Amino acid sequence: MALAFRAYAQFAGAPLKLRKISNPWRSPSGSLPALRTNQKETLSRPSDIIIHLRKQKYNADYDLSAKEGADSLAFISLLEEKLTPALIYAFWIEPKNYVDVTRRWYAEHLPFPLNFFLPGRMQRQQLEKLRLLRGDESLEAGEELEKEMYRDAAECMNLLSQRLGSHKFFFGDSPSSLDAYVFGHLAPILKSKLPNAKLQQHLKSLDNLTNFCTNILLLYFPRDGRESQKTTSQPEGADFDHVPNKRRKQFLSALVALGAMLSYALLTGMVSIQHVQHEALEEPPDLQHIGPHEEEGDG
Repeated sequence: MALAFRAYAQFAGAPLKLRKISNPWRSPSGSLPALRTNQKETLSRPSDIIIHLRKQKYNADYDLSAKEGADSLAFISLLEEKLTPALIYAFWIEPKNYVDVTRRWYAEHLPFPLNFFLPGRMQRQQLEKLRLLRGDESLEAGEELEKEMYRDAAECMNLLSQRLGSHKFFFGDSPSSLDAYVFGHLAPILKSKLPNAKLQQHLKSLDNLTNFCTNILLLYFPRDGRESQKTTSQPEGADFDHVPNKRRKQFLSALVALGAMLSYALLTGMVSIQHVQHEALEEPPDLQHIGPHEEEGDG
């Protein structure tokens, strides 16, 4: 949830040096988002990152009352229980969304040959995460599961809409950690062009939540908003085989199979290389992704 921690940092005025990357193995923790602190510590969980920023006196919840703080924790828990599973399903499990959007995005942005097999591995990890969240080890994708999760997500969005009402933010005139978490969950739904857009359709029916996301984008992420407009102006039917990556694949066509097989063997430990640093051969930590847009930050 890079968006959640980025939004919180913006709300709290924390000075971060952002580095946009699409390959999680380039992160110091092997997962995204990641925050490398001045003490050379690396944090990856958004909650840990927010706690660290608070310890550094960057606290977006400073003015909340005790009741507002309790309400904030309750709604954040509701988001994790009801909306996070639906996000994972929408981006990583739903077949058409995964093939046409998520896998395609990583195929364009990951280096060769990782783009051949890493998206599939990340999808399997997201399915395992979904099983943990749902408490069902035998959980499999299907129409009934989709209906149940999308129903829970819609109920969650309805409650958020009722709580927000006509206000700009959830607690007064200044954004808090709850605003950051809600924005981090809803903005990907609002801005992504998914073939199965049931979550987006419901979100767009809630005008105050839609305006909430749009206002935060304009106020706190103006550059990202302009980049988003440039991206959406490109032909929707563009295929990643028609970008510069195509020339590279043509040039290396004779080596694709060998390179992919060798890289996979090295990364999974089937083949090892002697006389190098041990760390270079270790399996990277579990990848934690919700959507295809994650970032690494220094702070």
